[in-house]
Amino acid sequence: MTVEKGFTGEQGMTYADAGVDINAGAEAVELMKQHVKRTLRPEVLTDLGGFGGLFALNSGKYKNPVLVSGTDGVGTKLMVAFKMDRHDTIGIDAVAMCANDVLVQGAEPLFFLDYLAVGKLVPAKVADIVKGVAEGCRQAGCALIGGETAEMPGFYGEDEYDIAGFVVGAVDRDRMIDGRNIGIGDTVVGLPSSGLHSNGYSLARKVLLEVGNFGMGSYIDELGRTVGEEMLEPTRIYARQILPLLEKYEIRGMAHITGGGLTENIPRILPEGKKVVLNPKAWPEKQVFNLIQRVGKVAAGEMNRTFNMGIGMVLIVPTAQAEGVIGELAAQGEKAYLIGKVEEGKAQVDYRPEEV
Repeated sequence: MTVEKGFTGEQGMTYADAGVDINAGAEAVELMKQHVKRTLRPEVLTDLGGFGGLFALNSGKYKNPVLVSGTDGVGTKLMVAFKMDRHDTIGIDAVAMCANDVLVQGAEPLFFLDYLAVGKLVPAKVADIVKGVAEGCRQAGCALIGGETAEMPGFYGEDEYDIAGFVVGAVDRDRMIDGRNIGIGDTVVGLPSSGLHSNGYSLARKVLLEVGNFGMGSYIDELGRTVGEEMLEPTRIYARQILPLLEKYEIRGMAHITGGGLTENIPRILPEGKKVVLNPKAWPEKQVFNLIQRVGKVAAGEMNRTFNMGIGMVLIVPTAQAEGVIGELAAQGEKAYLIGKVEEGKAQVDYRPEEV
């Protein structure tokens, strides 16, 4: 005979008894509103809290608009945020991984939506995460138009969460950038990364935290800061630097250097019969990559196909315009480097540590 064990409280069970606090969710929404409002553009027609975000495409700005979408997450960099118990920058990474991807096709990021799933909804913590998302949107120039926060007890630990993002951008059809016009002799311009960005963290954590036995608070002289601070440095967003260039220069191809590094991302935009030869000595080394390579005894080829190695965005331009692009970026306070050339060959990246 089976004996049922019922709820022993005086009143019936509530959603809160199951671990989901609706009141905490409402409080989190109120706390995040101030951050969301900082990102709004004139095209946004709705306030936070609706069933859908409304965005009026500025038809006067585009003759033949094409919408460009992208979605991504932050990966195991989240584990660094958990260990550091710092949550106000990880949202920048979520925006960056999406906004930079649509940017390479010549698109202006217009609006962003986020999805945040938490084990336990702590309003101040959620507001911190969304604060980072809003800052990323501000840097990208896009509106944070909506999102979803889901409390999922039993699926995530109380201190765990995951975040993913979705961005929509727009570009005129005749101004799309897809690499088809890249020609032999073109110059490769590299814009520096801030460090690891949001890729290769499974290897970085394995090397630094397990093999190297560093703690998040371990101060590393060559880094000039702690391991945790270095690993949590946000991904750079390049929209404000690159969008003005598109008005003045012929940018024939762009590559966002994410997972796969320079080795695998640049070939994604190369037409048949074109390869890129990079001079890895043409830009300053980032000490975090030297540290990982040394401590983990990681081969150079593995480093190049896992990490960005100090270059977060690549532009391919006619050689006659390369110095102009560099100068334009310098006027914005952005240091960029001439890092390679396009040559005849199979669509791949070769590394040649000499003048190219």
